[in-house]
Amino acid sequence: MRHLLAPIALAATIAIAIPAAANLTVGARAKDFTAQGARAGQPFTVRLSDALRRGPVVLYFFPAAFTGGCNAEANAFAQAMPDFEAAGATVIGMTAGNVDQLARFSSEHCAGKFAVAAASPQIIADYDVRLRKPDGTATNITNRTSYVIAPNGKILFVHSDMSAGGHIRATLAAVQEYRRAHPRRR
Repeated sequence: MRHLLAPIALAATIAIAIPAAANLTVGARAKDFTAQGARAGQPFTVRLSDALRRGPVVLYFFPAAFTGGCNAEANAFAQAMPDFEAAGATVIGMTAGNVDQLARFSSEHCAGKFAVAAASPQIIADYDVRLRKPDGTATNITNRTSYVIAPNGKILFVHSDMSAGGHIRATLAAVQEYRRAHPRRR
């Protein structure tokens, strides 16, 4: 019974929680990190510095794998991957919720098109993405914040909103704008 109540409690926390304002602002330097995760169901090590060598990175934090909004967001990012790839961008999803299910989530909801990784307490602090309850109490999961990071490690764009809907459109627009301004850069 306790096993069945955990997803319900998590969903209730997500529904009433509020994101804190993102700590990193446009122009700030993104902290490098290495995190364990999965891509297409296989274990995968995510290194921000490696991804930045290929071009801009969309680093999106989400509350928990296998929850309604997070499933929809991952599916939408997967469907938009041809557009992100055309703009030379790498997409990385990160969460502190249900990390034991990331391999399956990467196959089912990310369609194997991008990596998802476990956000450590240090990464959560560095990117200020700890989800807080309406009373300000911290939870153990990440909020829904998306960063677009330039290859030089500088934050180009920040979108923090618990509604999953605008993250894909907003980050893609930021990456495409970067590409127009820097057509020769990877």
